[in-house]
Amino acid sequence: MRFGVFIPQGWRLDLAGVPVAEQWATMRDLAQAVDAGPFESIWVYDHFHTVPVPTQEATHEAWSLMAAFAASTTRVRLGQMCTCIGYRNPAYLAKVAATVDVISGGRVEMGIGAGWYEHEWRAYGFGFPSAGERLGMLDEGVQIMRQMWTTGTATLAGQHYQVDGAIGQPLPLQDGGIPLWIAGGGERKTLRIAAKYARYTNFDATPDEFRRKSEILAQHCKDVGTDFDAIVRSANFNVIIGETEKDVADKLDWVRAHYEPLIPAEPLERNLRMLSSGPLVGTPEQITERLAEVRELGLTYAIGNFIDAAYDRGSISLFADQVIPELAG
Repeated sequence: MRFGVFIPQGWRLDLAGVPVAEQWATMRDLAQAVDAGPFESIWVYDHFHTVPVPTQEATHEAWSLMAAFAASTTRVRLGQMCTCIGYRNPAYLAKVAATVDVISGGRVEMGIGAGWYEHEWRAYGFGFPSAGERLGMLDEGVQIMRQMWTTGTATLAGQHYQVDGAIGQPLPLQDGGIPLWIAGGGERKTLRIAAKYARYTNFDATPDEFRRKSEILAQHCKDVGTDFDAIVRSANFNVIIGETEKDVADKLDWVRAHYEPLIPAEPLERNLRMLSSGPLVGTPEQITERLAEVRELGLTYAIGNFIDAAYDRGSISLFADQVIPELAG
C-alpha cells in the first residue's frame, strides 16, 4: 500500500489559531518534513471557502501551493484532491500544471473532479451547473488536458469548452503527461470517465461501497476497452490516531475544543460525528487492521488527513512509524 498526506491549508479550519503571516511557514515546514519520507505524496484541497460552514478563516489556493511546494520540496509527489474542473479554464489549468511539473522536476499529480460545493461556486460567480453539466465539463476538460500534455496543442469544439490550437508548451516532464486522478464515485458517469482516462481513482473506501464501485469501474473499463488492473484505486481518510484508546479519546476531545469556537452547534456536532466514526480513528493496531481489510479488496493508495497536523506532528509520526511499515510494499 502507498500513502499520501494532506498538508493543512485552512479549508478544514486546520490552520485556525496560526497567524496568517506564519501559515505558509507552517505548511512549508510540514511539507519538508514529509519530504523526508515515508509518505509518497502530499496533497491539498481545491476550495475557497471553509467547511463545514463558510467562515472568515483563511483558505489558501491549491495551485499556488502546488507551485510553492514544487520549489520547496525535492522528493514527494504533489497532488490536489481534487481540482474542480469548473474553477479554471482547462487549457489554462493544463498550462499551470505543466509549469508546476517542470518546477518540481516531474512530480505533479492531477486530481480532477466535477465539483460539489455549491456555496463556493455561486459566491465566486461560477453559477452552479447541474450535475450532468459539471460531469460533461469534466469529460471535455480532461480531453483538453491530455491533448496539451501529449501533443503540445489542443483543439476541441465541445459543448462546454472550445479551444482551437491552444499551445501547451512546455510539456510536462513526465512521459505521457501528468497522471490523472479522476475523483468521485458517481456510478454512471464519473466512473466511466475514470475508466476512459484515469491512472488513479479516488472514492469511498467503506468495504461494501468500495467493492461495489470497483465492480462498476471494472465493467466500464470492459465497455470502453481499457485495463481495469492498470488503474490504481485510492481513498481519502480522516486520521485520528493515539498510542492507546485513552489517547484517541483525548485527541477527539482536542478536536471538539478546536472546532467549538469556530462553527455553530449543529454543524459542529455533525462534523464531530463524521470525524469520530471514521475507519482510521483508533490505535495503530486498529487502523492497520482496517486498512488491511480494504487492501484485500483492491485499495492500494491511502491519503490521510491528520486533523492536528498544523499543531502537533505526533500523529503523523505515529502513523509513519507504526502503520505504514505494516502495510507498505
